[in-house]
Amino acid sequence: MRLPFARKSPLYDPLRPGETRPGSIPPELLDRIRAIEIKARRLVNDLFLGEYHAVFRGRGIEFDELRPYLPGDDIRSIDWKALARTGTPMIRRYREDRDLTVMFVVDVSASQRAGSHPQTKADLAAEICAVLALAAIRNKDRVGLLLFASKPERFVRPSGGATHVLRVVREILWAHPRTSGTDIGAALEYLTGVQRRRATVFLVSDFLAEVDPRRLRAAARRHDLIAIRVREPIDENLPDAGIVTIRDSETGRPAEVDTSSKEVREAYAAHVAALDRERRLAFGTVGIDEIAVVVGTDYVPALLRFFRRRTVGAA
Repeated sequence: MRLPFARKSPLYDPLRPGETRPGSIPPELLDRIRAIEIKARRLVNDLFLGEYHAVFRGRGIEFDELRPYLPGDDIRSIDWKALARTGTPMIRRYREDRDLTVMFVVDVSASQRAGSHPQTKADLAAEICAVLALAAIRNKDRVGLLLFASKPERFVRPSGGATHVLRVVREILWAHPRTSGTDIGAALEYLTGVQRRRATVFLVSDFLAEVDPRRLRAAARRHDLIAIRVREPIDENLPDAGIVTIRDSETGRPAEVDTSSKEVREAYAAHVAALDRERRLAFGTVGIDEIAVVVGTDYVPALLRFFRRRTVGAA
């Protein structure tokens, strides 16, 4: 079913270069954006630029020029027709036709800002997206963004340039979802409707909600889908802290939980483990890579493992 994703849709970004949303950006948010930009640029320059280019290649190669053969050139690159025509050995040179689009589909539901660590899952998601987006624009690729909670919340059309990357980071950090809960399938369905051209899609969430296999398959058929699972340790294992009152970050409803009970902690961990097994099975069926990162730990090794795994797979 085709969906009516018109340009006047409220999800589409109505802003033009140089414009801002109504309301001023808090100074502390600007400081966070600048700090993320500085760290992301350092990581891209030191570690990820070459890795990104090696993994996410262009759609093909196109002819660039003929030049005279020089000692040391690969003789397999000699244009034999040009040699026969001119009597001079010539080398055919090509350049990569990239024209790639990278989309970040980011969970901004209330649970992404809740937790026990000073850095939230939303903060970490913004930082990782900044690193990948900077690597993308340094390789002349375009970057877009889709924010979602229980429904798609905001869509930013793919574009290039460092300023656009900062815009992506700002949107993630400044997100104020109008809906509660998390529906990954709804976000993927919206993406397949609005992003007709094939893209590399980073799906960022804690994946503590079920994923609709049908909509997952539809998105994976059209796009190169990569999952980034962002969690806190408490997402998977409750600490033994006695009887505590917790509040559902999505609904606001409070509940008393006896975390000193081994049965309660085991049931909690078993529920999350069951969600993970089901998701990994669904991802494996359609060939989706997953990068697992944890708030409060260094995410660089996880990203490097992903790049190197992909490089080996592409070889």
